Amino acid sequence: MGVLCDTQIRDLVEIKPYAEAQKRDGTISYGVSSYGYDVRVGTRFKIFTPTPRGGGLAVVDPKRFDDRFMVEVDTQDADGQDGRPTDHVIIPPNSFALCETVETFTIPRDVLVICLGKSTYARCGLIVNVTPLEPEWRGKVTLEISNTTPLPAKVYANEGIAQLIFLKADKVCEVSYADKAGKYQDQVGLTLPMVD
Repeated sequence: MGVLCDTQIRDLVEIKPYAEAQKRDGTISYGVSSYGYDVRVGTRFKIFTPTPRGGGLAVVDPKRFDDRFMVEVDTQDADGQDGRPTDHVIIPPNSFALCETVETFTIPRDVLVICLGKSTYARCGLIVNVTPLEPEWRGKVTLEISNTTPLPAKVYANEGIAQLIFLKADKVCEVSYADKAGKYQDQVGLTLPMVD
């Protein structure tokens, strides 16, 4: 099993919109890199609040996740100090946010994708978590960003957030994510946990 390089990523993986790596002053980097692809976080976020809207004490249950724990924010709609849309969201201390990538992916049948957070955010105590993207998975990636600090943390929309590493198998899998009709196939936006 080998890691795809920049030219192989460009040729073998469908990424829309695709961005070449280039220096972008004042922006957290994104686009293809030597052996990966740095994805951008979109403008829509669901930020975890420990007390659900409507009150009451609750437990986070992955089998019955309560959407009342989440406050939805779209930076295109949010008012900045000047009354215009803002370029960031604030994640509360010791909390997390779900968000989606700007990019949509179609993963080849012989490729597995691992996601790692960018060092710019990791060095600020923000950790990005994504399960592997399986062969023939398609859609926008739902990311989880954890703020491990005791302070509020800023995340910038439409800028780099994590790097995808593409591992090409020596042999094609017998059953792909598409074959088993995975529950997160073709997700187009922010998707909360689901249990079949």
